[in-house]
Amino acid sequence: MSQVIILVDDPADWAAYYPARNLLSARDYLQASEPVCTDKKVQVINLCRSYKYLSPGYYCSLLAEARGQRVMPSVRTVNDLSYKALYGLHFEHFESALDKAMKKQGGDATKVTFNIYFGQTEQEGLAELARQIFDQLPCPILRVSFRRRDRWTLEAIKTPSLKQVKGAQEDAFARALEQFNARVWRGPRRRRGERYDLAMLVNDEEAMPPSNRAALKRFARAGRQLGIKVEIVGRDAYARLGEYDGLFIRETTAIDHHTYQFARKAEQEGMVVIDDPRSILRCTNKIYLAELMQANGVPVPPTAFVFSDTAEQVDSLIGELGLPMVLKIPDGSFSRGISKVEDREALGNALHGYLKQSAVVLAQAFMYTDYDWRIGVLNNRPLFACQYFMSKGHWQIYHHKDGGKTASGNARTVPIREVPPKVLRVALKAARLMGNGLYGVDLKQSGDQVVVMEVNDNPNIDAGVEDLWLGEDLYRQVMLEFLRRMEARRLGLPL
Repeated sequence: MSQVIILVDDPADWAAYYPARNLLSARDYLQASEPVCTDKKVQVINLCRSYKYLSPGYYCSLLAEARGQRVMPSVRTVNDLSYKALYGLHFEHFESALDKAMKKQGGDATKVTFNIYFGQTEQEGLAELARQIFDQLPCPILRVSFRRRDRWTLEAIKTPSLKQVKGAQEDAFARALEQFNARVWRGPRRRRGERYDLAMLVNDEEAMPPSNRAALKRFARAGRQLGIKVEIVGRDAYARLGEYDGLFIRETTAIDHHTYQFARKAEQEGMVVIDDPRSILRCTNKIYLAELMQANGVPVPPTAFVFSDTAEQVDSLIGELGLPMVLKIPDGSFSRGISKVEDREALGNALHGYLKQSAVVLAQAFMYTDYDWRIGVLNNRPLFACQYFMSKGHWQIYHHKDGGKTASGNARTVPIREVPPKVLRVALKAARLMGNGLYGVDLKQSGDQVVVMEVNDNPNIDAGVEDLWLGEDLYRQVMLEFLRRMEARRLGLPL
């Protein structure tokens, strides 16, 4: 059972609320000659009047982290809230959401200010926005102001003290604290024999998730058999992530996305995490991937980095790579952000469009094969092997059609022993450059030529496809790797 410690500058600040058993003054917490609590799952709610640098509130968060306790707000959040230049970075993608929310409400208001208590707000129509803000800047109390000029933009964000919460706001704060406390720090109910808790992050609304529902259930069953309680969670689990021992991301990852934020937080919490942040950074950018492969002698198709769409550049590319040619933006996935150009005019037009999205575009010589190899690699060992065939009448595995529909080719799963040795050797070398996580290495083979197309940090594992050869053992091997790492983490051994 986790323990909660509430910190205030003066216990009188808490007078409006029910007595709290673990209410401490900042002075008592800071001056404690012995650790306040030895429970590794202590949670500290810092409600000091100020979090300014070198203030008691700042030192409370700093010392809580030094003691290995989880604290809200964290020192990182405190620092981000100190300057608009920092917290403004978190709000760039919220302003469009606010604009839509305010348009729905109508009215002629030019400014809106509302409080957020543990991710909740009393402001009608802004509950989802409040939750998103809290996910980015976890802090007990936030006061956010937006102003409308040409559109709604962030004006300021402040951290009111508990003394500034009055009247009906006290009731709102108390309700939010009660719900947050019950949701985040409720001791997990473990069945007998379950030694670890694993959060499996999924998105029920994702059109092309990396694992289907049947596969998710098989992961959970395999974990349960090994003493791991696997809980499927969504993005609303961000604040309570530290409740778990590990994180398994089964949602398509991206840098500017909550999946990367989950991975970062899990790593900071000392959890076992797949996909880890470094793997996401390395795998999701095709420019980085191509440079890394070439620098380490891993074969890739003839490749060029393109920075302009001038006529000279177009002619140079044709001379170097020939036609047809494949263009890719750095962070495309599932065959999106990729195009094949057949002639000079198409090349120039495609470059012009892509360079509006990215400062650099990847160009590669076109290499057609009936199928791509996908070698699943877990901790530098082959896990599964598939042949993904091109979509019928198309040059890619996925064919994104007009109207939003997507077609894909067939797949054939083969035992590892039937994979050509060179394909396996190149795949393992490419995966090793990414790290020791779970990867899907895509390769093309033409005669004796084998090249790496990309390395996926979040490879598909679907029931009925990738597991056709290993069956339940595929899921067991993944869970065994989590168990090995969790045990190593507990014993202080290298992963």
